[in-house]
Order: sequence, then C-alpha cells, then structure tokens
Amino acid sequence: MQVTCLHLSGAGLLRCGADPGVMSIAQAHAAMQLHLDCTVDTCRVRRRARAVLVEAGRCVLDERALP
Repeated sequence: MQVTCLHLSGAGLLRCGADPGVMSIAQAHAAMQLHLDCTVDTCRVRRRARAVLVEAGRCVLDERALP
C-alpha cells in the first residue's frame, strides 16, 4: 500500500495533536505506520487509528493495553 494515495493531509493524519476525525481502515493502517514511534497516550492520531482497527476486528489488544 502506498501512503501517498490515502490523501493524508486532508485526513489530518500527519500531526499527533490534531484530531484526525473519521478514518477508513486503510487510513488507520497508514496512520499506525506513520506514527509508529508514538504512543496512544500522547498521539491522538494513533489512538483513533487503533480504535478504528480494533472496532473493525483488524487488531486485537493484549490485556495489558486494556483500560
């Protein structure tokens, strides 16, 4: 998958502090790769992307990651 085809700037996926809004599954995967060094505690984009992937059944969280 090429990240450039996902219209990242319009989705607001580049800045950690910005709320990215609604994401597609493809955008969530790209966001997780773009924010690989971020944590869900500090990065709103990674937090939203993880939630999208978990809700879609594409990501299963370890017990340690659950609140």
